[in-house]
Amino acid sequence: MTVQMDNEWGKVFVSNDVIAVIAGSAALDCYGLVGMASRKQLKDGLAEMIGRENLSRGVEVRTEADGLHIVLHIIVGYGTKISEVAHNVQSKVKYVLNEVVGLKADFVDIVVQGVRIAR
Repeated sequence: MTVQMDNEWGKVFVSNDVIAVIAGSAALDCYGLVGMASRKQLKDGLAEMIGRENLSRGVEVRTEADGLHIVLHIIVGYGTKISEVAHNVQSKVKYVLNEVVGLKADFVDIVVQGVRIAR
């Protein structure tokens, strides 16, 4: 699926993969986030073996009738406040998508799938 935006010069189509990469890279900048949890372990495992970095790992983008829905599966660092990390990730992803792409994400849901000691 793609998101269509109209402006005075024409139409711009942005794919869900591009939105996932932007959201994933924005989330990784947040303090307290150790990594993203994999939703597709086989595909991400193969990408790791051949040395490709997958910025969209753990990001689901859905275009629904009522707007853009993003679900991030994250791993937080031990000793950080989980609710604060989740709120910071939500805020950062919404801000970056609005500033970089010009999209308003209606829902940014966070699924904490693990806690890991940050190194």
